[in-house]
Amino acid sequence: MRKTTTLKRCFFLLGIFVFLLSGQISAQVVIGTPNLAYTRACASDSFNSYNVSFVFSPESELSPTNQFTVEMSDATGNFANPTIVFTSEPGAVTASPATLNFGIPETTAGEGYRIRIKSSGPVASSSNSVAFAAYYKLQDSPFTINNLVSSGAYCSGGSYLLTIDNPGNGSNDSPLNYPSLTYKWYRETSPTTSVYVGEGSSLSVNQQGTYFVKTNYGTCTSSSFSNRVKISEVTSGEADAAIVSSLGNPFCPADGMTTLSTLGGVSYQWFKDGTAIADATNQMYQTNESGTFSVKVDLGSCTASGSIDLESKGFESTIDVDDVNIMESGNSLWATVTTSANNPNFEWYFNDVLISGAQDDFYEATSFGNYKVKVIQTSGCVVSQEFNFSISEAQDPFPEVEHIPNLISPNGDGINDTWIIPTKYVSGTNTEVIIMTSQGKVVLQTKDYLNNWPETSLDLNSINKVFYYVIITEDQQTKKGSITVVK
Repeated sequence: MRKTTTLKRCFFLLGIFVFLLSGQISAQVVIGTPNLAYTRACASDSFNSYNVSFVFSPESELSPTNQFTVEMSDATGNFANPTIVFTSEPGAVTASPATLNFGIPETTAGEGYRIRIKSSGPVASSSNSVAFAAYYKLQDSPFTINNLVSSGAYCSGGSYLLTIDNPGNGSNDSPLNYPSLTYKWYRETSPTTSVYVGEGSSLSVNQQGTYFVKTNYGTCTSSSFSNRVKISEVTSGEADAAIVSSLGNPFCPADGMTTLSTLGGVSYQWFKDGTAIADATNQMYQTNESGTFSVKVDLGSCTASGSIDLESKGFESTIDVDDVNIMESGNSLWATVTTSANNPNFEWYFNDVLISGAQDDFYEATSFGNYKVKVIQTSGCVVSQEFNFSISEAQDPFPEVEHIPNLISPNGDGINDTWIIPTKYVSGTNTEVIIMTSQGKVVLQTKDYLNNWPETSLDLNSINKVFYYVIITEDQQTKKGSITVVK
């Protein structure tokens, strides 16, 4: 009786095991091979969206919390360390066929990527998709090499080094800012064909031709390519050293200094209008001036030279008043500006304070002091010019003085610059004025003295000069004395 009971228990446990096993076997999902419908994924910051479609069966076996994931292999199709590029929400995908959308990582670069689909409830995995090219184009705009200089030269038996500019000139978006990128160099074989010649951020050239470089995005099309540089071999004479202005030519001074660049060499010397520029001995030279700039380049066993007529986008202006102006009290001075500026604005200042409402190309000045006008070109290259002038009150040439002075200091400061005597002895009184050196040489003799001696420089040195005067009035009264002239 006991043996029968034990046997029944064994059959009962076996039945439970078979039941559970049959439940596990039935809870299986088969996922078909992913369908990409494209052969390459060429992503960038403006586009990174790709679909993958697949079928699975049976739909009823998916758990309510199932998630589908999209895994991407490495560039050789290996899934040893796959990258998950998409995971669906729990229970979001319940019907077959299904389509999922994913984006590729920024580090993607290669020709042999594959995709596979996996589920979490129950756990299942598809087979691998067909291989496809995939690149994330971190930099996708033209860039410069050789400082945008269109030519280069090397001496016979030598070579020339072409490099990608970093950061380059102007608005150049250098791909060297993205360390993960790689590059391929090419030499033109015709206007529309080229041949691959090397890799890297630089290329040493010892063959004549026109070269350029592309960022390596494989079979993906891209705008990440450089300018062309024509390389020549110097067998005799002097090579042409082209010069490029980073701000263009003509350039706008408001944008700052422009950088002049020439081809690479051993040493350099820059010139402006034929005169060597001190310490301008680098491949680049910065300036904000117009003029003819030239350079001589030592290439080793040969030389190169070139020049550029650099022009500014500025304008020409003039003002019709002197820097220093004398005006009688109660009068006015009209100042007018003539300019070639585009859509000019005018700002007038008095003693460094903006004059409200003074916005024309002319101004009537009525006060004594310092004036300034600022001419601003508002269209195109926004630059400005300034003119400064002053107005002083006219001095009375015959002021009332009580005594005949015996000391003057003609130093241009407006004080005691000339020998000013009482009005009863000046022009109109028929008084004779005689001035002599200490040796008796007459330097002035007139009956029309205008309080203006000395009119020219007396070449003063460290020793003060002494002159003597004789004043003879109309009624033959005589005044004598000395005049000491100090610096």
